[in-house]
Amino acid sequence: MSLEQTWYKRSPWLKLLRPAECLFRAIATRRRRQYQNGDKPVWNAPVPVIVVGNISVGGTGKSPLVIWLIEQLRRQGYNPGVVSRGYGAKPPQFPFAVTADSDVTQAGDEPLMIVRRTGVPMVIDPDRPAAARYLLEQSQCDLIISDDGLQHYALGRAIEIAVVDGQRGFGNRRCLPEGPLREPVERLAEVDFIVVNRTDEQSAELGLSPEMQADTFSMILVPAGFQSLEDGRVVPVSEWSQGPMLNAVAAIGNPERFYRTLRSLGFTLSSRSFPDHHQFVAADLDFSGDSALVMTEKDAVKCDHIQLDNAWFLQVAAQPDDGLEQRLVDRLQSLRSIADV
Repeated sequence: MSLEQTWYKRSPWLKLLRPAECLFRAIATRRRRQYQNGDKPVWNAPVPVIVVGNISVGGTGKSPLVIWLIEQLRRQGYNPGVVSRGYGAKPPQFPFAVTADSDVTQAGDEPLMIVRRTGVPMVIDPDRPAAARYLLEQSQCDLIISDDGLQHYALGRAIEIAVVDGQRGFGNRRCLPEGPLREPVERLAEVDFIVVNRTDEQSAELGLSPEMQADTFSMILVPAGFQSLEDGRVVPVSEWSQGPMLNAVAAIGNPERFYRTLRSLGFTLSSRSFPDHHQFVAADLDFSGDSALVMTEKDAVKCDHIQLDNAWFLQVAAQPDDGLEQRLVDRLQSLRSIADV
């Protein structure tokens, strides 16, 4: 059993790590207060910054929400750009502007996926203020989305959105290394919006306080279609003729969520899971038989160099509660009004 699995099974032996957990929690809290009190510098961009992140280790559904934000903000007349750390990316230099033609080893899988889906201006750099400055220099964006930037306090933010995995919840509600949390659950009381990525199955008991629940919205990921890795054509889920047996691979934070989605569509799976951000080689995707191979969109961008037959990725679309968009628009308008005073 992996350490991550023990967090969510709440294994009793994890209490042995309590001293280290208390130290980590204290350091995380102290670091945040240093930025809040001005002991460490914060760079504030001349445009609104929306931070999308989480307090848990592993995938929670941030990238689909970032894509949703890009689409909705464009509908409202904004021209957003995105900054990201680019986890695992090895570009020739930082800051690095990601394009649809970028190599995934240089750009990182999540930034490349977002750019290919939306065409948004995207810059990666572990130094988030440097990424934001470069983005503003190289594009005409009037709003910045910081992907997975909740704990990167050197970049000032106008709005914070925390994404929570509604199926796994917060595990044993302890910080690293005893539990899966980067910051205590109480940190969610300070964000502007909490988005809970839910499934049709029983959701975890999150135990959010009443003040947190007032700004909490649900989100589901809706299967939109299957896209061919060979020629790019998209087939709606209802019209896809493959199956019922599929080969499935996933190298994401919570592979079982992807597999559950495929099973809910009526497929039987032969599956292989890999660590998050795993770089595929041909042998990883070599299944016996002639069943279609299906993967996530994030994994598909890592397969440009591999010759594959009958390989597809499942497109999903984030679908938050209706109220989130209006609350977000109202908040941005209020910030604009304050800036005009």
